[in-house]
Amino acid sequence: MNESQLPLFGEGSNPPLPPAYPDRAAWGTAPKLRAWQAEAMTKYFNENPRDFMAVATPGAGKTTFALTVAKELFNRGTINRMTVVAPTDHLKRQWADAAARVGISIDPNFKNSDGTMGRGYQGVALTYAQVANKPMLHRARTENGRTLVIMDEIHHAGDSLSWGDGLREAFEPATRRLALTGTPFRSDTAAIPFVQYEEDADGIRRSKSDYSYGYGPALKDHVVRPVIFMAYSGQMRWRTSAGEEMAANLGEGFTKDVTAQAWRTALNPEGEWIPTVLAAADKRLTEVRRTVPDAGGLVIATDHADARAYAKQLQKITGEKPALILSDDKEASNNIEEFSAGLARWMVAVRMVSEGVDVPRLAVGVYATSTSTPLFFAQAIGRFVRSRKRGETASVFLPSVPQLMMLANEMETERDHALDRKGATDEVIDPLNEGLDDHLIEEANKEEVVSDQLTRGKFEAIGSQASFHGVLFDGAEFSTGGLEIGSDEEQDFLGIPGLLDADQVGTLLRARQQDHASRRPASAAPQVVDHRQLKDLRNKLAKNVAAWAARTGKPHGSIHNELRRICGGPAVAQASAEQLQARLDKLQDWFVGRK
Repeated sequence: MNESQLPLFGEGSNPPLPPAYPDRAAWGTAPKLRAWQAEAMTKYFNENPRDFMAVATPGAGKTTFALTVAKELFNRGTINRMTVVAPTDHLKRQWADAAARVGISIDPNFKNSDGTMGRGYQGVALTYAQVANKPMLHRARTENGRTLVIMDEIHHAGDSLSWGDGLREAFEPATRRLALTGTPFRSDTAAIPFVQYEEDADGIRRSKSDYSYGYGPALKDHVVRPVIFMAYSGQMRWRTSAGEEMAANLGEGFTKDVTAQAWRTALNPEGEWIPTVLAAADKRLTEVRRTVPDAGGLVIATDHADARAYAKQLQKITGEKPALILSDDKEASNNIEEFSAGLARWMVAVRMVSEGVDVPRLAVGVYATSTSTPLFFAQAIGRFVRSRKRGETASVFLPSVPQLMMLANEMETERDHALDRKGATDEVIDPLNEGLDDHLIEEANKEEVVSDQLTRGKFEAIGSQASFHGVLFDGAEFSTGGLEIGSDEEQDFLGIPGLLDADQVGTLLRARQQDHASRRPASAAPQVVDHRQLKDLRNKLAKNVAAWAARTGKPHGSIHNELRRICGGPAVAQASAEQLQARLDKLQDWFVGRK
């Protein structure tokens, strides 16, 4: 089957399904399938596999691809029924709405107690928890027809969990299985059902996709938006359980405990850090709405109490009550849909909005949660990258802590799920994130409480102040850090136009940084070495070297050696501020493609 023979569904009695449901196609692609979807379709029907895993970055159009495959399988008579398995109830409804647009009737309200599918439906949408609860019921349904099973966000179904066990039991007899994910990795080493693993050169088994379309290629194709990360630091003060008063700059703790406590202090709704960052994010949203009038913002909170507090602060800032999405609210799905279809400025939510939920007009985000696993971060940022027309950019505000800065710098890094890694007892566990990947969606569907991990070391937040750390984009860092709130540099970055493609964003950020540097008054060389400046430059160099290593695969040491060869000077520990800055400038040239 070649691309010219690919079906375009939705013609005739059904409205067309855009390349990326639920909104219109990306610039230049309507009304045909996107190139990656057409290529994946061609591969699928040339090989006609029983199992197929498609990995595509959030916002690329996995739903449209899967439903196009399903419609063609129905038309050919290969299948006569379909089951969709998704992590949440909201996603079941989303799938049913999308399927209806290509003429496939899916019941998202099917309950295990119903036993059989209602008349008029060609399939049902289930949650992984629903399958795990009654796997034999769904196995019988699967055996009673030629069934296609679409498993959305398949990475949640590890074999060691009841979801994975139930999935394998229920759908082993399926005629066809189509697995979808935007993040094919987990924090543990539990094998994912129906996913193929192959050994790499190091003897580690890694998940193997049948087709992959990452964020980097999608960005070049204008399928997803470029993401600008606005990082904020600041001074944090807290009191430990022993009564000792502590203070640290956010992201500069010497231990994980200090970093975690400073981070938690920043997110405390009673401090000054959060309202300052929310106000800055709202200014950014106002700028974006000049060219994207329906642009919306999302604050991702750690728990229900924080979400409610952040919503009240946003109402004071904007004069408009934000949509509050709490996972124990029966109206949560309706509230998400209402926000998606409306023009309201802000939505505040706990983790349930982090994965799979499509609100295409989201353009500004505040990452106000202490969760920092690669899986959660990728899924959360995926809520902002869906491209509707060329030039729309996304802006995400985050604390300047090392874990998040590293993940932001590695946006384009593609990961696979690796087995045969060291067990949890052999690894350094982040106390903020222990076990969160495994139960992320399960926890999102029940009442949230403050994480046990966060309350192990009890402390009292005393106060917090925010400062503008800088901008991260395409693995590079802009600005000098530690700038006062309201400074000209911060306002310039907040005022970046809302319609810019990736190349224009990079060009503008470099120009603004050069302009800011030229405006700073020249000062005589200090008589005494500024140890704070040296520490800041060393930290910044380490972060940028790590980002370049992630992009190129080169060891950190070889990158440092190459910078020393080009720029001269001693090792990092003995280098002067001027020598460190020269290496940072050379790294910047590498990031933007200059020799």
